[in-house]
Amino acid sequence: QVQLVESGGGLVQPGGSLRLSCAASGFTLGNYAIGWFRQAPGKEREGVSCISNTALRTYYRDSVKGRFTISRDNAKNTVYLQMNSLKPEDTGVYYCAAAAGTTIQAMCAYYKGVNYWGKGTLVTVSS
Repeated sequence: QVQLVESGGGLVQPGGSLRLSCAASGFTLGNYAIGWFRQAPGKEREGVSCISNTALRTYYRDSVKGRFTISRDNAKNTVYLQMNSLKPEDTGVYYCAAAAGTTIQAMCAYYKGVNYWGKGTLVTVSS
């Protein structure tokens, strides 16, 4: 059974940090690009960061550049999103997704090639 399971969300004060994890099972993670997406209340889901299957290429949306870092450990079937200097506008449900046959830019911008989604983990940035 294919699964993507996110963890690491929670409540954090502005300026704080969180590390999200996305654990994959039921498929070979190393064959897929992985992306992190988020959805704030009342807003559309948006791509935050994506990483190629070999980790040689990464993509970040402008609003998180310099604050978030995506990484992956294919041996552990896990992808991470380190989030620093968090802002209230980073609040939302964070989902990870796996995609094949696409560029990471298209994956993050248009969900192109996404085969699997996780169920999400809630991140709340508030004082």
